[in-house]
Amino acid sequence: MVAEARTLAERLAAREDGEIARLLSARRISAHVPWRSWFDAAEALLDPASIAAALRALPRDDLHALRTGSGPEQLGLTDAQGRPFAPVAEALPHEITPTPARAPRPASSDAAAHAAERAFTATTALADLLIDALRVPLGRVATGLAATERKRLVQEELARDGDEADALVRAAELAGLLRGQDRRWLVTSAGAEWIRRSTGERWSALVSALRSALPAGLRDGGGWIDPALWPQAYPLDPEWPEHAARWAELWRLVGLVAEDGGEPEWAALPRRGESPEPAPLLALLPQEVDRVFLQNDLTAISPGPLAPELDVRLRGMAVRESHAQASTYRFTEASIGQALSAGETADGLRTFLSELSLTGLPQPLAYLIERTAERHGLVRISLDPETGHTVVSSRDHQLLDTIAVDQALRPLGLVPDGRLLRTRADRAAVYWALADARYPVVVIDEEGEAVALRRHRLAAAETPDADRYAALLARLRESESGDADAAWRERELDAAVREKATLVVTVALPDGSQREFTLEATGLGGGRLRGLDRGADVERTLPIRSIASLRRA
Repeated sequence: MVAEARTLAERLAAREDGEIARLLSARRISAHVPWRSWFDAAEALLDPASIAAALRALPRDDLHALRTGSGPEQLGLTDAQGRPFAPVAEALPHEITPTPARAPRPASSDAAAHAAERAFTATTALADLLIDALRVPLGRVATGLAATERKRLVQEELARDGDEADALVRAAELAGLLRGQDRRWLVTSAGAEWIRRSTGERWSALVSALRSALPAGLRDGGGWIDPALWPQAYPLDPEWPEHAARWAELWRLVGLVAEDGGEPEWAALPRRGESPEPAPLLALLPQEVDRVFLQNDLTAISPGPLAPELDVRLRGMAVRESHAQASTYRFTEASIGQALSAGETADGLRTFLSELSLTGLPQPLAYLIERTAERHGLVRISLDPETGHTVVSSRDHQLLDTIAVDQALRPLGLVPDGRLLRTRADRAAVYWALADARYPVVVIDEEGEAVALRRHRLAAAETPDADRYAALLARLRESESGDADAAWRERELDAAVREKATLVVTVALPDGSQREFTLEATGLGGGRLRGLDRGADVERTLPIRSIASLRRA
């Protein structure tokens, strides 16, 4: 054990920080462990509890390679030749077989059609979820999605039940479209870009991202093994069957596994590690449309699934009331005002809707746009450059008086200053508070021009492993500057004393000769080793600096 710990310590010291950080992350080592040297790290990684946890996380093929010593080095578990360290070999099962090489059976035509429908429904629901989360982040708890959010997604028919709502969020997280931060789920920059793609591009990107997130035990080169083999992928992990079931559910959700357990045609390419090709799937889906019916009651009806890029822009100016294949959208003064605040113009709205409509631009809708545009900006928010205060102004003094006494706005701390209102609150916070209260508000910059503020709060980038472990790695690197051989010898002696081991110690004498002693180690301190010389039946004290070599008897 002691010699193997030294071997591992030397292997660790020779590796780059990025590789060490990935190892520590995989072994779930805290960045705040009190290790002072590579020897500490090696001993901790070879601790039986740490090894057991590491083996539980290894897939079947890696365990087989460990048992047979036929694989490459696995840092922390084997030597440079791939041979497992003794405590690792002791913890391995006696027999472990490699994963069988086989392909999934094809799905039936009916099952494939149902899988295509599931893929379309899930992709659309995921886009809806992200669009909602861009406006208001989803609630998050330690186990995933907050219960109130699960209930809402089911009520809004974005998910059939709470389990499917959880699966959608899990798929979004694994694909890098959502990221949990504190008590919220936030859309990532990749997620904000994903929702603007076509349905085929959305599905392909989702499949590619989920494939990249697969655990190593489910992979086969650049693709994945037969899903029927997934439950046996991690034989030492008692919790794995439950995890495998969740992965299988994701594959059914996005149409990569049919309900009969077979493989649809469009799943074969990504399974083999190639780029997904959505054409066979799209051929079974309803045809997307690029036109809607605009009606006099201020609604828009899409006769089929509206092309995603059109749907996203339309939902920026209207409230979607239903999301079946024939979706309904409703225009209100508030929704038009939000579009104008986000950077749309009255002319831009009229042009877009006229091009989108199969029935022209109804007069009531044109009037709503005109009236809202005239009122938009009636309340102006700016910054006082001298004081840094946020200033609220309006040519409608009665409206400004109403804002001053609005109880919903009390947290802003608005204070009258002549015909203005002032507050120390942030300009964006004041803007969104007034916008949510349905006031026709606009932000003005230093030049007096309107500025479009976007509410979208995107998730921050993840902290790389190397950054998380930077302080620990720096401390371990500092330990390399001393006499490594002397430091290691002292650790070997300390271990021998704890174990009351018998050592063969070679000591360099003052005259340049060497003498060998066989001692039962009994103590270590003050730079000296104490031990009982059984042959001479005396206790000897040897200076550590004079020890030329030592080994276990």
